[in-house]
Amino acid sequence: MAPSTVVVTIEKPNTIPLLEFNDTNSSVFLEKQKAASPKQLTWVLLLKAHKIFSLIPWLAMASRATFNSVKKRMALLKIQEEEGKNRGRLYSFLRLFLAISIVALVVEIVAYLQKWDLKLIHPWEVQGVVHWTYMAWLSFRVDYVAPLIIMLSKFCIVLFMIQSIDRLVLGIGCFWIKYKKLKPVIERKAYDLEDSSSFPMVLVQIPMCNEKEDFQKFMFLPYQDKLFLDLVYAISIAAASQLDWPKDRLLIQVLDDSDDEILQLMIRDEVFSWKEKGVNIVYRHRFIRTGYKAGNLKSAMTCDYIKDYEFVAIFDADFQPNPDFLILTVPHFKGNPELGLVQARWSFVNKDENLLTRLQNINLCFHFEVEQQVNGFFLNFFGFNGTAGVWRIKALEESGGWLERTTVEDMDIAVRAHLNGWKFIFLNDVRVLCELPESYEAYKKQQHRWHSGPMQLFRLCLPAILTSKISMWNKSNLIFLFFLLRKLILPFYSFTLFCIILPLTMFIPEAELPVWVICYVPISLSILNILPAPKSFPFLMPYLLFENTMSVTKFNAMVSGLFQLGSAYEWVVTKKTGRSSESDLLALSDRETKTLSEEKIQRRVSESGLEMLGKLKEQEAPLMKKKKKRNRLYRKELALAFLLLTASARSLLSAHGIHFYYLLFQGLAFLVVGLDLIGEQVS
Repeated sequence: MAPSTVVVTIEKPNTIPLLEFNDTNSSVFLEKQKAASPKQLTWVLLLKAHKIFSLIPWLAMASRATFNSVKKRMALLKIQEEEGKNRGRLYSFLRLFLAISIVALVVEIVAYLQKWDLKLIHPWEVQGVVHWTYMAWLSFRVDYVAPLIIMLSKFCIVLFMIQSIDRLVLGIGCFWIKYKKLKPVIERKAYDLEDSSSFPMVLVQIPMCNEKEDFQKFMFLPYQDKLFLDLVYAISIAAASQLDWPKDRLLIQVLDDSDDEILQLMIRDEVFSWKEKGVNIVYRHRFIRTGYKAGNLKSAMTCDYIKDYEFVAIFDADFQPNPDFLILTVPHFKGNPELGLVQARWSFVNKDENLLTRLQNINLCFHFEVEQQVNGFFLNFFGFNGTAGVWRIKALEESGGWLERTTVEDMDIAVRAHLNGWKFIFLNDVRVLCELPESYEAYKKQQHRWHSGPMQLFRLCLPAILTSKISMWNKSNLIFLFFLLRKLILPFYSFTLFCIILPLTMFIPEAELPVWVICYVPISLSILNILPAPKSFPFLMPYLLFENTMSVTKFNAMVSGLFQLGSAYEWVVTKKTGRSSESDLLALSDRETKTLSEEKIQRRVSESGLEMLGKLKEQEAPLMKKKKKRNRLYRKELALAFLLLTASARSLLSAHGIHFYYLLFQGLAFLVVGLDLIGEQVS
């Protein structure tokens, strides 16, 4: 058969013709190809070009906005001295390390361009003084520097793997709890609903201090919108006043430590308004404000009427418990005389506000669902979160009550209660709404307090732990797992290994870290951490990079607390925005269709409260003119950014691959954080 012959087979199954071509080089087939291909190719190219060109304006606008923001920040902001003398030592070390790295990079670039043979050992082949100095440095580096770096890196890798195993064990424990559907249970009829005397006496405490959100955000709102604006203190007071519990068996203490007289009047007015509605609520203000939150709670527990109450529930000012909170928590104490604490989980009203809140949500979801739940179920012990929990007052009193010796009074009382034999329960399915810090400044200060306080407490509690009557297993868990591994080792190795040793090994290739240390294991741990918040998987890589950027703050705080430096005793109230729950937001959207009668308004704002609010704004106005709120620059983060970018440039010369990409993106992450481009942006 000739090659150009076309065989056409015609069949009629179901009267449908079937054409079969055995020669694709036929003139008919080629004509169809020529007719279709140019049009298809043109459309494909046009679509791809359209996608590419549509991104250009967006990239240009984003780059321009970022550049202008950074330019203004660099021009207008004076880097404030946020650190004392002790905290400045870390910055000085990083600055010196950066200078040495830049010099080393210049030398390495010269060596690379000159194509010096790194294995050159014959002195007569040395070309010039610079070449001789470089070869002397190589010899010194191999004999003395590299062994020290290798030893330190191996030590940090061992700590890293121990901590990774701990995370894996916690994850397995959480999986087992979910697989077996294990959770604390209560009797269905713990109390007689028709007999209020069967309910125990419960005290609700709301400690607060200067709980006022940023008035600049709403000072220009219309008057009608201000009626629906929830102040921070009003949210928590209203939520506590609506708890479902017999009124004669419940007392709410509003513990106000504010130093602003007008704000005190506003909070007192809010308390009295609920008191007029029949709520058993009292306002308490200290004249001698010592001891921060611990001093406030300690002072409140000295009231004479406390002896009539059996349990105390504690809520911070931005927490909004559901009405059934006490119904779901207090019954766990019945028939369980060894139970000292019932802790509920936090839930966040602003977790999707910005990238910073999304990343915080990942961390806290793992903390509650994995760490707290596993430790509570298998060990009956975990760190009290300071709020959204119910204590047996007898457990507080027998453990020594609230002490003012650290900035983590919640962890302090939990450890002392555990040493006295009290057990804890964590309820993962009972959630209390609260807020996350929306600015990096507020988040950084919060993390500094959370990581310096445990080290203060460890120094103070170690003798008591060693001499306590608890089992050897519980002592080992407290010392090695609770304090050393999760509070000391974690910030130490994460900063030392990934922020110091890794960039250092780019200039000392003999001590280069293996790929699995900087890539595979961290990514696996990040996936494990993000499992409790599955909707956050798109933020896996930003989460990994951000956790490493926070290591400098956590390491600094850990050292401050361990060695009792001045910054370890700083207490800064985390800023709140006064965000309401979803139901409040829905009510706000329908405000035009509702009347302004008091019965239909969920959050009452009295005329006197509005007058006080006006006075408070007038008082704040001159302060805002003198001190405007701005985004800040963070020196340590910027120093580490340039250090990692310098190391990435060195790794590029050696074609390290993964090391280069990790250092590049981690350096850019430090740069974004150092320029305060993450979190709330102030125009």
